[in-house]
Amino acid sequence: QIQVTESGGELVQAGGSLRLSCAASPGVTFRTYAMAWYRQAPGKERELVAKITKDLETTYADSVQGRFIISRDNPNKKVFLQMSSLKTEDSAMYYCKATIPGVPQMYGDLEYWGSGTLVIVSA
Repeated sequence: QIQVTESGGELVQAGGSLRLSCAASPGVTFRTYAMAWYRQAPGKERELVAKITKDLETTYADSVQGRFIISRDNPNKKVFLQMSSLKTEDSAMYYCKATIPGVPQMYGDLEYWGSGTLVIVSA
């Protein structure tokens, strides 16, 4: 069982920056996890914001490309989301997801979600 905990969400003005953190515990094999950030605004579906593989390959939603950067710190079992040039439409609950690779012919990938951290961007 993996516990995923997000932090760093707060109220920020449009145009500002914010860094979200996500910690996985115990995360003994954290370096093998794929990590991702999702967000969900009121009345909207949860959407992928950014993801990073164990090989440091990154993917971003078009809406955040060039403004957000995802990174990971394997020794400390953390992943970060650096957000810049924030817009009011970035306001949402941000969730971190850890995907642990499965074992072929035994079980598939396992996913663990955090409870979220709230980001509010004011005009």
